[in-house]
Amino acid sequence: MVTPATKIPLNGLARSLVKEELLTEAEAQLHCEEALKRRVPLVGYLVANKVLDSRSIANTVSHEFGLPLLDLNAISASTLPLKLVNEKLIRQHHVLPLYKRGNRLFLAVSDPTCFQALDEIKFHTRLSTDSIVVEEDKLAKTIDMALEAADTSIKDLIDSDLDNLQITAGGEVSETRADIDTSDIDDAPIVRFVNKILLDAIKKGASDIHIEPYEKTFRIRFRQDGMLIEIAHPPPNLSSRLVARLKVMSRMDIAERRVPQDGRIKMAISKSRAIDFRVNTCPTLYGEKIVLRILDPTSAQIGIEKLGFEPEQRDAFLKSIAKPYGMILVTGPTGSGKTVTLYTALNLLNQPDVNISTAEDPVEITVPGINQVNVNPKTGLTFAEALRAFLRQDPDIIMVGEIRDLETAEIAVKAAQTGHLVLSTLHTNDAPQTLNRLMQMGIPPFNVASSVLLIMAQRLARRLCEHCKKVEDLPKQVLLAAGFKENEIGTFTVYGPVGCDMCNKGYKGRVGIYQVMPITDPLNRIILEGGNVTQIEEQARREGISDLRESGLKKVKAGITSLEEINRVTKE
Repeated sequence: MVTPATKIPLNGLARSLVKEELLTEAEAQLHCEEALKRRVPLVGYLVANKVLDSRSIANTVSHEFGLPLLDLNAISASTLPLKLVNEKLIRQHHVLPLYKRGNRLFLAVSDPTCFQALDEIKFHTRLSTDSIVVEEDKLAKTIDMALEAADTSIKDLIDSDLDNLQITAGGEVSETRADIDTSDIDDAPIVRFVNKILLDAIKKGASDIHIEPYEKTFRIRFRQDGMLIEIAHPPPNLSSRLVARLKVMSRMDIAERRVPQDGRIKMAISKSRAIDFRVNTCPTLYGEKIVLRILDPTSAQIGIEKLGFEPEQRDAFLKSIAKPYGMILVTGPTGSGKTVTLYTALNLLNQPDVNISTAEDPVEITVPGINQVNVNPKTGLTFAEALRAFLRQDPDIIMVGEIRDLETAEIAVKAAQTGHLVLSTLHTNDAPQTLNRLMQMGIPPFNVASSVLLIMAQRLARRLCEHCKKVEDLPKQVLLAAGFKENEIGTFTVYGPVGCDMCNKGYKGRVGIYQVMPITDPLNRIILEGGNVTQIEEQARREGISDLRESGLKKVKAGITSLEEINRVTKE
């Protein structure tokens, strides 16, 4: 940890920026310390926080180190020799192979002083490495584009590939599984149809697949951007065969139709990318309904910049997760993106010198380097038991999927007070209510005040499609009623959805809306005095903390989403 008395020696890049008078020595020292705290490269920190523009940094680096400067816009991603360097190394060290000449590999870098990256790539490729300086923002964009283009595109899969997809089951085979004839289940058309459903869901960016039998109909729906959309109506007589096929794929007991069952499916869609499906069956009047949750590991690697935080919210969140101990709570309803937010934080914290353990029900996103536990109340492995085990395993950081009861809450608070960073979720509507909920569960106010660092409520709103969104001319009275201030009206443009071939009814993708509430000394005093939700809300407002509605309106002013969508996901 960097203390005020400890100064980090300025490296070659920082010294060069000072020499060129782009930064003062004090500024360079401060930014180096902040980049180290956040565990991000200095160049990335300077560009992301708009301290310097990437072009100025690239020009300075090129001049100071005598290296060629390249504009990545002139490079075609399809010509890059990506097979020479592992994708993990490219992302980890933020470099991009440009071309190979003999036994020399030329790499695009924004910081040529990162010698560890060059040495590691030299070791893995057995090639000499040369650096070519590029702009940081263009490098990040080109890496994403190049790796995405190199991966097998689902859109390119043709019908003949549907039979040969590598699909495996997770979990154990049920001991009660009956030895019955599965010839109908393995029927080629059924196999192909189920594979097509799974591929279409991934291609369309769906989060869930609903397969629902009724008396005279049978329908399949995808949840896209939080909304359920009907996709197909197969013949009702196929319902039992489709359900049986999915149960076989996820290793469930196909003879048991009276009780719910859980399973998993893993689909390898390319050599470097696999998608997990969490499968659940539920008996209904006319057969078993199946819901598949699509678990894409890349969803937790999108980067904190893309989650939708306002700058001050992001800084407060990063400041809290950088602390050595305490509790961070994320709240919101099911499907509000809490898991992705927590795993984004864990990815930032996941380093070789840190021991991270998580208890979840179930584990949705698997991450190398993190010890993940599936809780199983049937065998006695509850959240509380998992937490007790973690505390005997020399942890640094603990993530609890959800605090559901007093026992779990007490152990989590104790862990936060005894030198561990604890991340967890609660189902409450906003941040102030979370403090009240903890005290209602039976946690004494002094324990809440001494353990909780930050509470964050969140929702997901659909993004407007950039290709077809239109300007909406809303009356002043409507904008005032929505919550905009009178002095703001006329300074921004409100957009609404249209709908085109590139989107889903005018929307494409989702963005987070947050209420980020650090626990300050005044809030601690209110907690210790047994204050109610109203008092906490008033103090948060005095400290300038935006509630969910205000954060949503900022997204409307920025043209990211529509007022109609914010009205849907937040109370007016």
